[in-house]
Amino acid sequence: MSGRTDGPVVVGISAHFHDAACAVLVGGELVAAAHEERFTRVKQDPSLPRNALRECLRTAGLTIADVDRVAYYEDPVKKLDRQLWQALPMLPDTRPEALHGLDADRPLREIRELLGFDGPVEIVDHHLSHAASAYYYSGFPDSAVLTVDAVGEWTTTAWGRGEGADLELLADVEFPHSLGLLYSTITGHLGFEVNEGEYKVMGLAPYGEPRYADRVRQLIEVTPEGSFRLDLRYFDFANSRTMASPALTELLGIAPREPESRLDQVHSDLARSLQLVTEEVLLALAARARRLTGSDRLCMAGGVALNVVAVRRIVEEGPFREVFVQPAAGDAGGSLGAAAVAHRRLTGQRPAQGRMRSALLGPGHSPDEVARTLAAAGDRGFHDFRGREEDLLAAVADRLAEGKVVGWFHGRTEFGPRALGGRSILADPRRPDMRDRINASVKMREAFRPFAPAVLAEQASEHFRLDHESPFMLETCEVVSEHDLPAVTHVDRSARVQTVTEQANGRFYRLVKAFEARTGCPVVLNTSFNLRGEPIVQTAEDALLCFVRSAIDCLVLEDFVIDRADLPQAWHSWFGDTRPRTSSTVSHSVYSFL
Repeated sequence: MSGRTDGPVVVGISAHFHDAACAVLVGGELVAAAHEERFTRVKQDPSLPRNALRECLRTAGLTIADVDRVAYYEDPVKKLDRQLWQALPMLPDTRPEALHGLDADRPLREIRELLGFDGPVEIVDHHLSHAASAYYYSGFPDSAVLTVDAVGEWTTTAWGRGEGADLELLADVEFPHSLGLLYSTITGHLGFEVNEGEYKVMGLAPYGEPRYADRVRQLIEVTPEGSFRLDLRYFDFANSRTMASPALTELLGIAPREPESRLDQVHSDLARSLQLVTEEVLLALAARARRLTGSDRLCMAGGVALNVVAVRRIVEEGPFREVFVQPAAGDAGGSLGAAAVAHRRLTGQRPAQGRMRSALLGPGHSPDEVARTLAAAGDRGFHDFRGREEDLLAAVADRLAEGKVVGWFHGRTEFGPRALGGRSILADPRRPDMRDRINASVKMREAFRPFAPAVLAEQASEHFRLDHESPFMLETCEVVSEHDLPAVTHVDRSARVQTVTEQANGRFYRLVKAFEARTGCPVVLNTSFNLRGEPIVQTAEDALLCFVRSAIDCLVLEDFVIDRADLPQAWHSWFGDTRPRTSSTVSHSVYSFL
């Protein structure tokens, strides 16, 4: 049965580079959005998001027949033009199958063939999609807009202005000059994976000193008008593996680090130097946005907008009264923006969305669905709290207070890179060993990586130097709590805070309240529910797999609590193999031995 209401149904699609995603607008309201990787279990899956769209439409009570328009987040013809200019002379293999990514017809063809959609398809330029994903979801009546990423079609940075329903781009920087590619090039030089390891560089930076900042500044020149250009002698963007020329190593005086090798102080110092220069450049770009538009509000998107330390400096030092960053600022969020632009073109109206208050936009699972998944295991000591939320929260809060690490699976999944209380790993932030324990035995990742705190919004300013809401973990601030919070306090005394409210976060908020009632501390450690190199869990089967393969002590699946001691022994035997598995394989295996 269709769930369609008055107003057009518009689907936004981002795909074919990395982290494919879709978004569904009904009458201008954002009703669902999801990442394809969460369903295929392929990290940053670039494939057309047919699984994500199927589940988003199901969540909205719609089918593909209800969709009036599909919007694609970039212009494939313009993108192909840049790709050919950039890489074709370097390609060793020009067979058609080797040029699959250089196919301007592929998006429309797959929308027709894989999605079964035969209606109008709207093409939206990449940075206009980014700009729209920020402005149209900010709730601002007008705003300056700044988008910064690696590269779209040709544009790498854009300045724009939004006013009412109107949004226009005013100026840009074109490839090969790119702040995002500069950051990614040094990320690769530091031995981390490009398009994935940039977060690691941010986390590593506070351990270093900016001893190489002057050398990094030689890579990029900020112009008097507040734009920039790279010194291209140091880059080789046709070489997708390193993106650097030999001159970069000569300038830095630091050899490229081998992946997974030891991190030395020199690597921390280079990370800190890169981070400092990035902040300086972004402050200059933001200042230009104010001069171009005159607005005292700023909207930001693009992958570089997820640099939370730089965002904090723009909030504190920039010329703006209010700043909004799209929570899914990377390419996945382009699906939100493309859908918003298509709605504007179709209706002449601004999308009805006010300020985006929640990123819990993906599909969810009811307690009864979870119960059916667990029923195959028989009576294995799983605790059933259906209809007894207060008892459930008490049981989970007790476990957190005892030092247990809890996998938390409730409601709809998050859209964007952060876990925000839908698919989270939770712990007591006051325990000195908790960060190292979760990094080593739960997340199985580098020891220097920090964790974020989730705090009751009404008490946030008592524990963090923060005077406004921060529902999406998009900026850092200083820890000022009377509680010692070592598990969520980075080496520089900073934290990437999530403020939670009952209206936006529901049961998760009430869990933090229950933890406070037991401990006097209104803060919990909150990190994404996944293992290293894997997407955040989507289904109950995904959560079970992650639970058994890690050192999580307790799993909360909606209204059910499962303690590690109560797991069937057969699960330990089968799941002891830590190789990545798809959720379909897991589902089959769970049921096969029960």
